[in-house]
Amino acid sequence: MISAAYAVGAVTLAAKSMEMPSIDDFLPPEILFSGTPFAVNRIILVRILATAIMLVVLGVTAARARLIPGRWQAAIEMMVDFVRDNIVYQVMGELRGRRYVPMVTTVFFTLLVFNLCGIVPGFNIAASATITLPLAFALWCFCQYWVAGVREKGLGRFLKDELFPKGVPWPIYFLLAPIQLLELLVIRPFSLTIRLFANMVSGHLILALCLSATQFFLIDYAGKLLMPFGVITFAAGVFMFLFEALVAFLQAYIFAILTTAYINMSYPEID
Repeated sequence: MISAAYAVGAVTLAAKSMEMPSIDDFLPPEILFSGTPFAVNRIILVRILATAIMLVVLGVTAARARLIPGRWQAAIEMMVDFVRDNIVYQVMGELRGRRYVPMVTTVFFTLLVFNLCGIVPGFNIAASATITLPLAFALWCFCQYWVAGVREKGLGRFLKDELFPKGVPWPIYFLLAPIQLLELLVIRPFSLTIRLFANMVSGHLILALCLSATQFFLIDYAGKLLMPFGVITFAAGVFMFLFEALVAFLQAYIFAILTTAYINMSYPEID
């Protein structure tokens, strides 16, 4: 009984003294050009570095491309082909989707690299873990949605199809049309934004919590009684590390395929 009470007390003391990660980690202080319109914090710096690395890697790969590709070129081409064939062409078809392959490929690769920054040592935070970047990509998606719809149907028919779906009794339109307009302007972009933002924030917080607990139980606290907790949190951290790599890919894939699906919805139906 005494040892059990001591263990509970030790865990309680550890929880009180352990420094927990919080949402404030996603709003780090400015580190460059503070107080100017060009102020840069850690997340913006990670975005700049990740973008530069991605452009250099893809640029060098394209410049050194060979007819018979090596392993690295083959891997890059396989990912590009995956986006083209399994996302764009599968949803839109080759004829319609050819126009959007560059855009969707850019969305997929950028979000994949930015998401993976959360598990890259030295970066330690996903570049997509603040709402501004997912929102910017969502707005890009829905600008293309409107452009495609207006180009294919004209503004009047596009709005008519969006606000007044066929097969609905006309009195229902008084209720349905405002809801459709709200969905078109707010709900769809907001849902696309929140899906990516929430997944990257929650994953980062859980991983940071596991690693913080491991450091405390195995290094800072240095008590044999609580070392098993450190082993457990370390195992949980390894699992979350691998899981976050999977989530980084899945979220880039989901965002890209939803972008493609939304744009495809703006085209007239083929009878």
